[in-house]
Order: sequence, then structure tokens, then C-alpha cells
Amino acid sequence: MEVKKTHQCVGTCSKFINVAVEDGVVKNVQFLGGCHGNTQGIAKLVQGMKVEDVISRLKGIDCGGRGTSCPDQLATALENM
Repeated sequence: MEVKKTHQCVGTCSKFINVAVEDGVVKNVQFLGGCHGNTQGIAKLVQGMKVEDVISRLKGIDCGGRGTSCPDQLATALENM
């Protein structure tokens, strides 16, 4: 069963992340706002990956000393699903 979530980002240029997960695998990610090329790249790279692998790779990435980043916010969204 596919589960969808819209995550409101905190501390990043991206405002929201739409995520779809099915059977523990990331099916689709869409960032709204942020650095378009970078967020598109992240979305494509994680597509088809296991949720726990995405979280372990992206959690804690910092952008400019903000204490978070778009990849970190994606990990947070997946944790909250």
C-alpha cells in the first residue's frame, strides 16, 4: 500500500516535500522550493531506495550552518511516516 505525506520543511529554502512510500521503498519525492537542480537530483537518487537507507545516508547533513538541509528534511519526513 502506498503512503503519501507532505512534510513542511523547517530551516531550509525548500518549503514542503511530498513523499510517496510503498512497502518500505521510496516511490516518489517532490521538493517545493529550494535549489531546483539539487532537489531534483536528490529526488531521483533516492527513488527506489529503502526508506531506512535514505534516512541513514541523509540524516544530519547540514547546509550553511543551519543545522539542517533539504536532504536532512527528507530524512525527517521519512522518519515521521
